[in-house]
Amino acid sequence: MSIDIDYYDLLEATRDADGTVLKANYRRLAMQFHPDKNPGDAAAEARFKAISEAYDVLKDPQKRAAYDQYGKAAFQQGGGGGGQGFEGFSDIFENIFGEFMGRGRNRGPQRGADLRYDLEMTLEEAFEGKDAALTIDVSVTCEPCTGSGAKPGTSAKPCGTCNGQGRVHMRQGLFMVERACPTCRGAGRIISDPCDDCHGAGRVEREKSLSVKIPAGVDEGTRIRLANEGEAGERGAPPGDLYIFVHLKSHRLFKREGTTLFAQAPVSITTVALGGEIEVPCLDKAGATIKVPAGTQTGKQFRVRGRGMPVLNGHGFGDLVIQVDVETPVKLTARQRELLEEFQALEGKEGGKNTPNSTGFFSKLKDAWNELTD
Repeated sequence: MSIDIDYYDLLEATRDADGTVLKANYRRLAMQFHPDKNPGDAAAEARFKAISEAYDVLKDPQKRAAYDQYGKAAFQQGGGGGGQGFEGFSDIFENIFGEFMGRGRNRGPQRGADLRYDLEMTLEEAFEGKDAALTIDVSVTCEPCTGSGAKPGTSAKPCGTCNGQGRVHMRQGLFMVERACPTCRGAGRIISDPCDDCHGAGRVEREKSLSVKIPAGVDEGTRIRLANEGEAGERGAPPGDLYIFVHLKSHRLFKREGTTLFAQAPVSITTVALGGEIEVPCLDKAGATIKVPAGTQTGKQFRVRGRGMPVLNGHGFGDLVIQVDVETPVKLTARQRELLEEFQALEGKEGGKNTPNSTGFFSKLKDAWNELTD
């Protein structure tokens, strides 16, 4: 049974669907029409193959662009039959002139695609490091056929059309044109007895669990590469890599800049006026004591060396910077109000000596107002 349906319709997706939607739809439909779930149903098997073909094209940005512009004609092989080579348009110039210039090539099995995983972490986890348990959906090498695509005990045979080269040549006018073999679709071999598990693909979709050690000191955007943990390669080719991108949740106390941590500490007006000490928390779960000199103003910063974030893949720690935020007292008792009023009266007699900044500011403001009204 031949199925000739638009690739987007096959995957039940719109033309502006992103890769995540395409992949989710493909997996759902592939499971629905998989031959193992529809034994003896030729229509379901044909549908499964068509869905796989559509996803092979649309998951590749280059092939998808070619399909969007030219449709299935983008992959039709001329002069040697109507097979599909699944080649991007960046290869067409090379295909036309490659042999003429002596640059014929054999496609061969392709390395698997790289994958991306976004990992969200707390600042505390980034400080200490963690062992992260990941679960990913990925294509892996089919175990029964070890990626060959052929049923165990059998093997693929060299393609008789291209003699195992995966490419065929034909003359068009003055040029010798090289194209993917329409019989084997560039593989260079024919599987006459495909594996029951992967149906000749050499790869199967699996849910894979990984345990990854995330080092202390990672920051927003840190990229961790896990070699060979990506998609399985074609017909036994090496797998791709898995890249983990770290994203940090916002913290209620600390802000981070590199290895430096910043925090604001509310301090009572009596502490900054008379001097004293404050205890501030640290991510290492041991507090730090900061001596606040008498007369400290709001906005003053104190740096605590070595109490910030650890240096990633290195030694030592950054600093912790605490900014003082003077807190105005509220809900005064009668006695507190009486004392403050007494202090206010004494402050006036001192002529602003205790508050030089505000006294100087209002004096300048008064002078400016007099100049405007003169």
